[in-house]
Amino acid sequence: MENMFRLMGSEDFSDRRRCIWVNGPVIVGAGPSGLATAACLREQDVPFVVLERADCIASLWQKRTYDRIKLHLPKKVCQLPKMPFPEDYPEYPTKRQFIDYLESYANKFEITPQFNECVQSARYDETSGLWRIKTSSSSSSGSEMEYICRWLVVATGENAEKVVPEIDGLKTEFDGEVIHSCEYKSGEKYRGKSVLVVGCGNSGMEVSLDLANHNANASMVVRSSVHVLPREVLGKSSFEISMMLMKWFPLWLVDKILLILAWLILGNLTKYGLKRPKMGPMELKVVTGKTPVLDIGAMEKIKSGEVEIVPGIRRFTRSQVELVDGQRLDLDVVVLATGYRSNVPSWLQENDMFSKNGFPKSPFPNAWKGKSGLYAAGFTRKGLAGASADAVNIAQDIGNVWREETKRQKMRTRVGHRRCISVA
Repeated sequence: MENMFRLMGSEDFSDRRRCIWVNGPVIVGAGPSGLATAACLREQDVPFVVLERADCIASLWQKRTYDRIKLHLPKKVCQLPKMPFPEDYPEYPTKRQFIDYLESYANKFEITPQFNECVQSARYDETSGLWRIKTSSSSSSGSEMEYICRWLVVATGENAEKVVPEIDGLKTEFDGEVIHSCEYKSGEKYRGKSVLVVGCGNSGMEVSLDLANHNANASMVVRSSVHVLPREVLGKSSFEISMMLMKWFPLWLVDKILLILAWLILGNLTKYGLKRPKMGPMELKVVTGKTPVLDIGAMEKIKSGEVEIVPGIRRFTRSQVELVDGQRLDLDVVVLATGYRSNVPSWLQENDMFSKNGFPKSPFPNAWKGKSGLYAAGFTRKGLAGASADAVNIAQDIGNVWREETKRQKMRTRVGHRRCISVA
């Protein structure tokens, strides 16, 4: 409380925003990372506040994913701490099942985020030793708040904002529909239309597959090399196989084994326009964070010609795209499967923990803790398993301090009470 008084006495504590003291950490983001951190803090009996700019939990899953999406990895490596998936869920839960799981998770641990609270800035006040988080409401009220706390947990995730590349003619000349993959729901509305998918990651592959399943004329831009692995090998997920192999063999040998298995199941992909990087899939993931594509049926469509692989784009015209090899394709729709980025640099006023790309500077497994009570959950590039590990570490770290200070406070209270009795 002494810190709070120091803050109130500071020169810049004159903002007209409503000020709220949080007797514990503020968690920014109510996606899986934020929910997992909140649940672990609840288990530690540490109070918290969760701020979420959307009007629901897991807004990426609820509002910015296509209908057919499922978890790409087995459910046991995607479950959050303290609560497994229901036993009757399939190995790869659907979008609806995952959202239901997250909502049950929030209910179980009594997590009630402050929705429609968009963080404008967060900075550490050196004078008071407290974090100051300024927000504005995205609802009709437009109210502004300032949250004051000792600990700040950044849980806005790796995919907070869509990436929209600048491509010659796309905005100024092309007359067709242009959407990002976060706006794509189903290929039903594109039946019979010519659709160009820009990007060949997991989203690009899955959107292309969905378009082909709905009889659209789908083409996919592949500018650079990409690793494509089968999602399963003899009923076992490629992820589980790679994790098992990495316990026994060096990374280069694990990559060799995975590539041999991929060749046996998927064949030689070079003749279809898909070139593999020189670096192996797991090494590439460790070094750059780039995830290999897990094939769930797109390769079959590519081999059959239902999805055409095309090279890079030179420019767009009114109704066509001109490719770098001189080809021209008639188009109705462009889907930008160009990924997402972190938005942390836009609001967090801090230079030690996060780099300019919005990711922690320290590599996994040390990326979860910064200085002055700052933490990061879900920036490991290791999916839900990495986010869960962050959540457990953060809650234990804050919980240890919380219990120690609570114990000291109780001791002071008891000592003060004895003195009163003694004087009486």
